[in-house]
Amino acid sequence: MKIFSAEQLKKADALTIKNQNITSEELMERAASLTTEEIHKRIQNAEIDIKIFCGVGNNGGDGLVIARLLIEKGYHVKVFVVNYTDKRSDDFLLNYERLKETTNDWPEYIKDEGDFPALSQNDFIIDAIFGIGLNRPLEGWIANLVKHINNSKAFILAIDMPSGLFLDRILKKEYQLISASFTISFQTPKLVFFLPQTMDYVGDLQVLDIGLDREFLNSEKTNSNLISKHEARVLYKPRKSNSHKGDYGHALIIGGSYGKIGSMVLTTTAALRTGAGLVSTFVPKCGYTILQTALPEAMVITDKNEEKLTNIDHSMDPSVICFGMGAGKDQMTVQAFKKLLQATEKPMLIDADGLNMISENKELLEFLPKKSVLTPHPKELERLIGEWEDDFDKLKKVEEFTKTYDVILVLKGSHTFTCAEGNIYINNSGNPGMATAGSGDVLSGIITGLISQQYEPLAAAILGVYLHGLSGDIVAENKSYQALISGDIAENMGAAFQSLFAD
Repeated sequence: MKIFSAEQLKKADALTIKNQNITSEELMERAASLTTEEIHKRIQNAEIDIKIFCGVGNNGGDGLVIARLLIEKGYHVKVFVVNYTDKRSDDFLLNYERLKETTNDWPEYIKDEGDFPALSQNDFIIDAIFGIGLNRPLEGWIANLVKHINNSKAFILAIDMPSGLFLDRILKKEYQLISASFTISFQTPKLVFFLPQTMDYVGDLQVLDIGLDREFLNSEKTNSNLISKHEARVLYKPRKSNSHKGDYGHALIIGGSYGKIGSMVLTTTAALRTGAGLVSTFVPKCGYTILQTALPEAMVITDKNEEKLTNIDHSMDPSVICFGMGAGKDQMTVQAFKKLLQATEKPMLIDADGLNMISENKELLEFLPKKSVLTPHPKELERLIGEWEDDFDKLKKVEEFTKTYDVILVLKGSHTFTCAEGNIYINNSGNPGMATAGSGDVLSGIITGLISQQYEPLAAAILGVYLHGLSGDIVAENKSYQALISGDIAENMGAAFQSLFAD
C-alpha cells in the first residue's frame, strides 16, 4: 500500500471530486459515514457519553458529520468546537448547520481554558481538531486542551490522524499531541504512524478506503510503501515440480565464537526452513559438535582456531554468504572478515558483529559487495551511520548511506523498514513477543535463504521481513507474546508460507 504526502492526498481529493462529479461535502459525508459505521460496529449502542472535539477546518467538519450520524443512531453525543481561529472551512460551516438541525443540544465553544469540559475515563472521546493540514505546533490553551484530553485516561479515537502530529517532521517532546487509543485514517496510512518516535501516539490503526480516485492512487509515485500480505504475496516465487536442491542455491553462513554458537544454529535453521537448497556453516572448532547435532541437514566447516574465526574458507563458491552472528570482534576475526569482503563479489547479508566490525573499521565499507543486505538494530545503525536528530533525519542519513555504498538497510524494529534506492518498505507483520534474543539471527537466516533461491536481494529483504513477522504472529497466537522464543519463529516458517496464501 502506497503512503502519500499531504500534497498528494490533497491532489487525490481534488481529482476525486472532479472525476466522480461530487462536491467536497459529499466526499466528507462518505468518509464520515464509513467512520461512523466502524464506530457503531465496535460500541454496539453502548450507553456511553461520546464527546467529540472539532476544530473549525475540514477535520472538524468530519467530526460534525460523525456527530450527526451517531445522534441519528441514538447515541448520546456532545460536541465541543475548538475555536482556535475566526476562520471556518466551508464544509465545517455547512455541517455545523446540519448538526444544529439534528439536535437541540448544540455544540459548546471552547475559547480558553475556562471552557474546558469535565472529562472522565468512562468517556468515549473523538479527536477531530486538526488533520493533515496542521502547519505549526500546538501552543497556549489549545496545547493545554490536548493535555486535558490525554489526562482524562478516556478512550480516544483520532479521526485521520491524532491532532498535533505532523506528516513530515517530529516535534520536540515539550509540544502536546493527542495520544490516541485508536486512529481511523482515510484511504492510506501516514509515514509517521510507523516511526518509533511517533507510533505510540496513533494507538491501534485502521485505514478506511473512502473511494479516492483509483487511477491517481495507482499511477502516482511515492517512495514509501506499507508491506502487508498482498504486497508480500506478489514477491513470492513458486517452485517448479521438476526441480532439485541445486535449483535453490547454496547458502554459506559464517559466524560464531565460544559461547555464541546458538546464534548460528538459529540462523542456519531459518535458512533451511526458508527453502535454501543447501546450507553450509563455517564456525570455530567449538561449534562443530553443536551444529552437527542440532542440524544434521547442514554441512559444518570449521576454522583452525578453537574459539574464534581467524581464516575463513569460502572456496566452495556459494550462492550467498551470511556473516556476523556471534562472531565477536577479535582483531584476527576482523582481518578474516576483511579478506572475505575483498574476495566476495556477490551480495552478502551482514548482521550483528559483522556490522560492529564495519562501524569500528570504516575502511571496510569500501569492500562491501553491491546490493548487500545489512540488518542493524537501532544501536548498530547508530554506530554505522552516526547519531540523528529525529526519525526523519535518521531516514535521510539512511538514504545517503544506501546510495553511497549501493546496499540495502533493514532497520529492525516494531515496524521494520527496508531501505534501498531512495525507497522505504514498511513491514506490517510481527508483534511485541518478537522482542526476544535471537529474533534478528532468525531474520538473517530467512533473508539469506531467499537470496540463495535467486530472489533479488531487495525482494528477499522485503519478503523475508514480512515472513519473519508472520511466523512470529502465528507463534504468538498459539503461545502468547511472553512465551515466544526466536527458535519458534524459525520452526514455524512452514506455517508462515502457508498463511501467506490463506484467505
